[in-house]
Amino acid sequence: MALSNRQKQFIEKKKGKLTDKHIAKELNLPFEEVSIYSNTLVKRKYPFYFNFILLLFPILLIIILEISLTLFNYGESYNQWEIVDSQKMMLNPEIAKRYFYTTDAVPYPSQDLFDIQKKKNSIRIFILGGSSAAGYPFTPNGSFARYVKKRLELVYPNRTIEVINTAMAAINSYSLLDMMPGILKQKPDIILFYAGHNEYYGALGAGSLETLGNSRWLVNQMLKANKYKTIQLLRNFIKSIMSIFASSEEKGGTLMSRMANDQMIKLGSSVYQTGVNQFEGNLNEMLQMAKDANVKVILSDLACNLKDQAPFVSSNKNDESSAKYNYKKGKENLASNNFGKALEYFQKAKDLDALRFRAPSEINLIIKNLAKKFNFPFISSVKKFNEISDAGIVGNNLMTDHLHPTITGYQEIGELFFSKMLEENLLPNSKGVLATSKKQDLFIRNNYNFTHLDSTIGKYRLLILKADWPFVKTPKTLKHVIESFNVQNYSDSLALFVIDNKYSWERAHRKMAKWFFKQGDIKNYLEEMDAVIFQYPFVYDYYKMVANNLIGLKMFDEALPYLYKYDKVKENAYASKWIGIIELSKKKNKIAIKHLKKSVLLNPQDAQVYYNLAGAYLLEEKYKLALETINYCLSVNPNFKRAKNLRRQLLQVGKK
Repeated sequence: MALSNRQKQFIEKKKGKLTDKHIAKELNLPFEEVSIYSNTLVKRKYPFYFNFILLLFPILLIIILEISLTLFNYGESYNQWEIVDSQKMMLNPEIAKRYFYTTDAVPYPSQDLFDIQKKKNSIRIFILGGSSAAGYPFTPNGSFARYVKKRLELVYPNRTIEVINTAMAAINSYSLLDMMPGILKQKPDIILFYAGHNEYYGALGAGSLETLGNSRWLVNQMLKANKYKTIQLLRNFIKSIMSIFASSEEKGGTLMSRMANDQMIKLGSSVYQTGVNQFEGNLNEMLQMAKDANVKVILSDLACNLKDQAPFVSSNKNDESSAKYNYKKGKENLASNNFGKALEYFQKAKDLDALRFRAPSEINLIIKNLAKKFNFPFISSVKKFNEISDAGIVGNNLMTDHLHPTITGYQEIGELFFSKMLEENLLPNSKGVLATSKKQDLFIRNNYNFTHLDSTIGKYRLLILKADWPFVKTPKTLKHVIESFNVQNYSDSLALFVIDNKYSWERAHRKMAKWFFKQGDIKNYLEEMDAVIFQYPFVYDYYKMVANNLIGLKMFDEALPYLYKYDKVKENAYASKWIGIIELSKKKNKIAIKHLKKSVLLNPQDAQVYYNLAGAYLLEEKYKLALETINYCLSVNPNFKRAKNLRRQLLQVGKK
């Protein structure tokens, strides 16, 4: 029965004052009819934009919260780049906190500086990867990045060489994809890619402690949202809640052992396939970005220890489905000199290893196929390592552990990357360089700035790594492992301080250098300082310190290269002065005049520079300039006896 207009008006008038039940009683109508009409009034009362405002309100609250958190400088800076001074920048040392949600001790990238404004003559190369690309256990100066940079500096001494290593331990393709847009904005000439071992246990990986689930889309969207402070607040809130319910027992061990949450990942399982899919999808996106930006990427497959690393986790079956069985068969065929068959068994043992610290063969196949798809250069570290190994199978000869190369191994990878740059004509005027490649390679390897201290630091890191799961069933505490180190000398003590985070790598090398200098061991002093200078070429004081020490010992020839480097990275009166003085002593008058003139422009109050410049003019028989210069000298220091004598001589020459 339809309501009359009078009944509708009554309901509208009493709506909000009486309940629908009371209104129905007043009008002597069924409750259902009154209720239906009453509900239509509610909808009419709130127009369409009311719901829009309701939706907009929480968004406005989030925006206000984001602005407030930013104003009060809440949380960490997740900016990709950090400006060091007005001209240089580097990868944010804290950037790994973007990817590690629950782990406190996060890895740090190498502090490789590059120009904010790229120079026209520069060669700029970025490196992407995990711990193997970072140079573990010899970080920071054992990576293949060092080889590439030294080789480029040798071939192109008049160019600005920038090799920026963004690699870090325990990160995988999620992190690399997240960093890729920022890297491309820095206008790289070439990107070198060596990654894939961490797809399962690296940050946000399929089997990692640090995971956001198996949806590649969701993980990548969360990473994009990480730049917002509100997301960081939410992350910290969740972390706090989780810590309340977490075990009070502190989880120690190496980063490698802590990151492996889902320890068993069988070949072909759903988790295994998730890792493969995430790698392929992320790498495909990265290469498409590079292609669109017209930036070349050189990709390498991933080498690992096949011959001397038994599977970490294997089924107990005595057939070819067992990693342990295949490894045993590999050893048997190796002993029988059946090397081809042995290699097949070792590779299968690695792929069946249910603890996926070593990338499966499928990952290497994806790298090769995607390089082909995008027409990017590809190198095979696997092939090279096997070729130069006994029996054609890589083992401890080139591997420090299960997958991190030795110094020789890193140099081999560096040489492969550099040679591919030449072959593909990716470097300026590279056609004539190949003829001298073998000599260059030998020179770089013999001058690698890798000292005994670096070797000891690497040895200690490996001892700690191999004293923990999965290398041993019963892990040892860090304190126990450190106590077992055979510390015999000052170098060992410094290495221990680095491992124990009491000294930075740089500080340990400077202290080692200082010790050698006090002992009168100048050769080793320079080796230590060369390692520091190569790693931190932007720290100008190092050049001056070394040059000053050598000048104090009257080792002028040895000081000269450091002075030239100092002058190149930062024009200064000190370097110009001493370059001029030393070159003058070598009778290189024109070069001396050039640098002495520059020195007086930078510091017009140094009488000694004027004196030497006047002497240089005299030797060049430019008497008028010599006299003018010595007059300047005496105006700065009227009591300079040698200058007075020189002025007298010049006046005598003038009379003649």
